Amino acid sequence: MRRAFTLVELLVVIAIIGVLVALLLPAVQAAREAARRTECLNNLRQIGLATQNYEVAFGRLFPAAVISGTVATPIVEYQGPHARILPFIELGTITGALDLKKNYGDVINKLVVGRVIPGFLCPSEERKEPLDHASFGMIGGVNYGFCMGDWFVWSGLGQTEPITRSAFGINLRRKMAEFTDGTSNTLMVSEIKNYQTTVRDCSPFGQINDFNNIPAPDADPLTVCPEYQGSGCAIIETAHTQWAEMSVHHNGFTTAWPPNKKTPGGAGLIHPDVDVLTKRERIGGPTWGAITSRSYHPSGVASLYADGSAHFTNDAVDGIAWRALGTVGGEEIVSLP
Repeated sequence: MRRAFTLVELLVVIAIIGVLVALLLPAVQAAREAARRTECLNNLRQIGLATQNYEVAFGRLFPAAVISGTVATPIVEYQGPHARILPFIELGTITGALDLKKNYGDVINKLVVGRVIPGFLCPSEERKEPLDHASFGMIGGVNYGFCMGDWFVWSGLGQTEPITRSAFGINLRRKMAEFTDGTSNTLMVSEIKNYQTTVRDCSPFGQINDFNNIPAPDADPLTVCPEYQGSGCAIIETAHTQWAEMSVHHNGFTTAWPPNKKTPGGAGLIHPDVDVLTKRERIGGPTWGAITSRSYHPSGVASLYADGSAHFTNDAVDGIAWRALGTVGGEEIVSLP
């Protein structure tokens, strides 16, 4: 008789191999995610270096945008924070091709803004494709938002006070000397998701319109902001898809809610996570909004601080501490794990 494996023995071997693969696969996926997270943090460090070099070159940080004119006819300089740091990440040729006096969707700007900037996208992002905008053409997306406020973002055209408590704002050019909380305790940039659903143009909010009396970070979103349900608002599925823009819902975030806070919204609350915004800056403000830092990393987001360091912030971060990190001179004592 010839020696051979029995069918039972083969099935046992196949079962053992299957178990080993099942045990190995999560480890491989975890290693890949760790590599993606490291690359994401490196992207943030490059943005941090570019931002600091800008401050050294010009003596001040850049504004989130420059808007003048009247409420009826605002004049917008279409160059947001991401466009301003391009010369400092060796992409100055793109900046040179932008005509700031014209809309970023103008024919002269379309070829430039349609480019996808790899350093502006996290490798964990699930939708990296550029947006095919009906009016502006192709536009590249962005995964890193500049800190532009807590709930309060901008007081609007014709108003000089109050100004946002955060590092960046409309018509606001801060010096590093203003970061009296310490650069290591001040947020500059944090992750945002491309193609984020946003309930916007809910101007004004019914309850959140006081600069000094904003909702607690652990409050129920629908209780403090019924506008999440979308009544009287517009709902878009394409926030954070336009690196050449200048509005907080495309190029920024606020510390209203801690990272990855669940905020269902829209009619019937059909969207599991939405941002919410009053009148947009480019149409004159005033602007309030919860533009939440979110990512596809498990359990947290990558964040950049004013000292140039990048760290991973856990979703469990205390909401009060998160808001304190978003101020440049609030004199809060912040302690993060």
